[in-house]
Amino acid sequence: MPPLKPYSAALPYSYAPGVFPSLQLMQNCPQRAQRLLLSEKAQGEGVDKLRELCRRHHVREEVADKALARISGKQNCFAAVVFEKWQSELAPAAPHVVLHHPMDEGNLGTIQRTLLGLGIRDIAVIRPAADVFDPRVVRATMGAVFSLRVKYYEDFSLYRMEHPAHALYPFMLDGAVVLEQAVAQVQRPYALVFGNEGSGLPPEFAQLGQAVRIPHSNEIDSLNLSIAVGIGAYAFVHAAD
Repeated sequence: MPPLKPYSAALPYSYAPGVFPSLQLMQNCPQRAQRLLLSEKAQGEGVDKLRELCRRHHVREEVADKALARISGKQNCFAAVVFEKWQSELAPAAPHVVLHHPMDEGNLGTIQRTLLGLGIRDIAVIRPAADVFDPRVVRATMGAVFSLRVKYYEDFSLYRMEHPAHALYPFMLDGAVVLEQAVAQVQRPYALVFGNEGSGLPPEFAQLGQAVRIPHSNEIDSLNLSIAVGIGAYAFVHAAD
C-alpha cells in the first residue's frame, strides 16, 4: 500500500479520526473506505464493531500509531478510516442551508452535526471556505458528514442558478424581520443563508430574499455562527411541521 500523506485539500482521500466517526463512515458509506488504521492500544466494543464492519467490506486493517498521532494531532486517537472524498448533489426539493465563506473548522463541523440532528441534509458551501473533509472538521461532525449532501460552489450565483426555486432567507440585520415573523409564513422549498463568522453576509444579500434576524441582548454583538445556524434551522424545521 502507498504511504499515507499528511492531509491536504489536494489529496483525493481524507481521514475519519476516532472510533465513532469511523463507525459512522462504515455504517453509512462503506464503499468509500480504503484502509483502517488502528493503534496497538485500540480495544473495546466500538473497536470490535469497527473491525468487523471493515472485514465485512474488505477494508484492509493495519497498526499505525504514528500515522494516527499525525492525522489527529493527539496521542489518544485509537482508530481512523482512510476514505475517498466525494462531492454530492443537493436534493432539489429539500430545504438547504447555505454557508457563505465559513472559515472556522470547528464551526463547520458543529453545524453539520446540528443540521443532521434537525433533519436537514443538504448544505451548500460558498468558497473561500474551510474544508469539509479536513480531519479536524470530520471529527467535529462526529461522523455526521457521512450522512449529509454537501456541495461547494465558487460563487453564490452558481448555487442560485442551480436552485432558483428555493426561497432565500439570509440571516442578517439589514432589512430583516425577526425570526418568529419569518417562520410564520415559510415558503418552500427554502434555503437558509448564513455569512462568515466575522463579517456576516454582504449587504446585497438583503435584496435577494427575506432577511431574517435572531433577536439577542445588546450585551453581545452577535451569536456564534454554529449557534445561529442551530437556532434558525430549528425554527424553520418546526414551522414546516
